[in-house]
Amino acid sequence: MQKADFYLIRDGVEHFFEIKTVKPNIDVFAKSKVKLLEWVARRRDNVNVFLVFPYNPYHPKPYERFTLQNLMVPGEDILIAEQFWNFLGGSNAYEQLLEIFNNVGIEYKDRIAEKIRDVAENKHKLN
Repeated sequence: MQKADFYLIRDGVEHFFEIKTVKPNIDVFAKSKVKLLEWVARRRDNVNVFLVFPYNPYHPKPYERFTLQNLMVPGEDILIAEQFWNFLGGSNAYEQLLEIFNNVGIEYKDRIAEKIRDVAENKHKLN
């Protein structure tokens, strides 16, 4: 049996998550759908299975990817950004996570920029 990227038991129900990059090719959707169906078939129990995209690159528009090809339904077997994080952490978890990332980015902005400059300079010296 293929391993899940993330596994959770909540209220006696098992949840299996396959986490992918947000702009996969069509073969990823087909292979993931098969994997999710295999998880359900092997467990023969009350389980939930999801394909997960941790963020929506099209925000504020809904996630729409031509490669989806009606293989899966967002909100049912796909959790995208806010749906995923709020499922894990409760209502407003996604907003809280964004706020944390924003605060960390502000606090470490100069250090991150300096590190990027150092890496670029060292790479330039190697070439």
